Amino acid sequence: MNDFFSVFTNTPWENLNSNIITEVRLLSLKSIYKEYPVIEPEFFDDLSRNISKNRHYSWIQSIRRIMGPNKEDYKIQNWNFIWAMDRENRMFQFLFQKIEQHNKSQAVLVGLAPLELGKLFSKYEEDAILRTLSLLNNPSKMQFLITLAPKGKSIAEEQQPLHISKEDLEKIKFVNMLKKMPNIQGKWFFSQEPKCPICNELMKEMTDYQFTSVKLICSKCGYERKK
Repeated sequence: MNDFFSVFTNTPWENLNSNIITEVRLLSLKSIYKEYPVIEPEFFDDLSRNISKNRHYSWIQSIRRIMGPNKEDYKIQNWNFIWAMDRENRMFQFLFQKIEQHNKSQAVLVGLAPLELGKLFSKYEEDAILRTLSLLNNPSKMQFLITLAPKGKSIAEEQQPLHISKEDLEKIKFVNMLKKMPNIQGKWFFSQEPKCPICNELMKEMTDYQFTSVKLICSKCGYERKK
């Protein structure tokens, strides 16, 4: 039993202080069973009714990150985490993942804590799962039950660096070069004015009022030609 999921969540006992994130480690059910146990929708339907009817049952958005046994990150939108304690002061922590199977929405139980609960599940298998889930939905036997739901995107997604390809980087360099090299007119388009064939300087128009004609003159070398 050495494969664990990690749930990173705002702390329910700190009034969901957004500046405090705690990590909860849960034993992977693959350490006990070959496959993750499928939990039928009826369990969650009953849980939803208990949340709406009982003050010691609650639902809050606080999950910020889910990390698997191989340190892989998951999108958090399809995950829920139950945190509960019964009247005998026994703690229960369960991590569920919603899945689509045969066009039907279900959930699988992927992680649990504490480890003693894992030993119980290993010994009594399906009977232990059924009895425990039934206990969770019995308000008279529970001190509290909190269902933690996702809050926004995973912090792992929010902190991912921007990846820029070599081609994109070359484009950025080229654009920055253009910004530093405006043409002689200070415009972003190349001038259409003719250039002097001798010194390559831009030629300016000048009107000869004596002959009522327009000519081009180079201000640098004095070369002239009629327009």
